Amino acid sequence: MSSAGRWARRRHPAADEPLFVYGTLQFPAVLHELLGRTPGLEAATASGRRVAALPERVYPGLVPALAAVAPGFLLHGLTPPEWRVLDAFEDDEYDLRPIPVHAGDRETYAWTYVWTAAVAEKDWSATEFRAARLPSYVEMCAAWRRDLALLTETA
Repeated sequence: MSSAGRWARRRHPAADEPLFVYGTLQFPAVLHELLGRTPGLEAATASGRRVAALPERVYPGLVPALAAVAPGFLLHGLTPPEWRVLDAFEDDEYDLRPIPVHAGDRETYAWTYVWTAAVAEKDWSATEFRAARLPSYVEMCAAWRRDLALLTETA
């Protein structure tokens, strides 16, 4: 996770532009702790990408992989403050970019946080994360959000 000082470095998409989430942000409990609500989740996939495990991290990174298809969800209706929270939450090794995705019976573009650093050879497992890490990760997200609120109140 990164600091709030990075907020001004990125263009924030408009509220009608979806965000493709593929890792910890696909869990409603995580979104609720970070945003104070759970936006609607629409099943989607990103062809030519994989959800890679990251060295010494519990969350994944989205990276190119020709024959792969990354499962995830589209988040719709994020507000500018919510985009800023998510941007502050993501590590500096993520880059917010639009990518093609498939949702329902349509192809569209969505923003996503793509990983730009080293990855593990294995894929990240949402099932394993849910079973072994989700409760403690949700608690960490709640603490991070409280710290962010304190930081922005004093800025």
